Amino acid sequence: MKNNALITGGAGFLGSYLCQRLLHSGLKVFCLDNLITGSLKNIIQLKNDKNFEFIKHDISKQIVIKDKISFILHFASPASPVDYLKYPIQTLKVGSLGTHNALGIAKEKKARFLLASTSEVYGDPLMHPQNEDYWGNVNCIGPRGVYDEAKRFAEAITMAYHRVHKVDTRIVRIFNTYGPRMRKNDGRAIPNFISQAIRNKPLTVYGKGLQTRSFCYVDDLIEGIWRLINSDTNLPVNIGNPDEMCLVDLAKHIIRISQSKSKIEYRKLPIDDPKQRRPDISRAKKYLKWQAGVALEDGLIRTIEWFRQN
Repeated sequence: MKNNALITGGAGFLGSYLCQRLLHSGLKVFCLDNLITGSLKNIIQLKNDKNFEFIKHDISKQIVIKDKISFILHFASPASPVDYLKYPIQTLKVGSLGTHNALGIAKEKKARFLLASTSEVYGDPLMHPQNEDYWGNVNCIGPRGVYDEAKRFAEAITMAYHRVHKVDTRIVRIFNTYGPRMRKNDGRAIPNFISQAIRNKPLTVYGKGLQTRSFCYVDDLIEGIWRLINSDTNLPVNIGNPDEMCLVDLAKHIIRISQSKSKIEYRKLPIDDPKQRRPDISRAKKYLKWQAGVALEDGLIRTIEWFRQN
């Protein structure tokens, strides 16, 4: 019997790539999304695949899945600051109620469950680089806390279901990821900078632009997630590119690669914006034999070209 996978948030940036990857691996895929931040455009190329089914639903509300399910990948959540600041209650609900509902399906179906967590669980880190044993430095009542704490709760309930109900769980902590299909108004650095650069508009850099991030191309991330769901580890695993750079340098790279006439415009730093972000991927190397392979230059060239065409 063909294995079936349920992907919540499957019409989102990362979810749509996972739908493709699992279909290509021979699974039937149920893509569940309420389209609050996802888009049918991301999965339009899959709609005629007989092994693909789209379900419009908010996983924060209960749903009965009649089919056999072997894998659940829980990716439903607003993920950019623009989105989770616009939808703070929905973000908290999908991290709590949504994760609870998805885990309930996993328990019922005896399915393997993978939670999409985030480097934001580390907050504004006091440890650098961040490894999975670091507990984080999060302002739970700050504006970013709705996302940070939603994901921290999601990890806690996932581990509780693993320990109490013996659900076979995986947790991926995703660091900054970029690539085609990101929304132009996403609010994160790379789509912002590219959208501005290809229109020769000023690139908006916050603070002095000295805060650092580590950018992973989407193909590398999807490969890491695929290896994780097929691994034997129940521990959280960082997936990201440890090559760190400050945001003002990223802006300069994008201006150069896109041959833009844009200048850089500095604005006030947002509240609780992390100063540093870099994954320690020792665990991914050990358990998954994984590390990022796409150089930033190559990934940006592909992403800029996609933004020009869409």
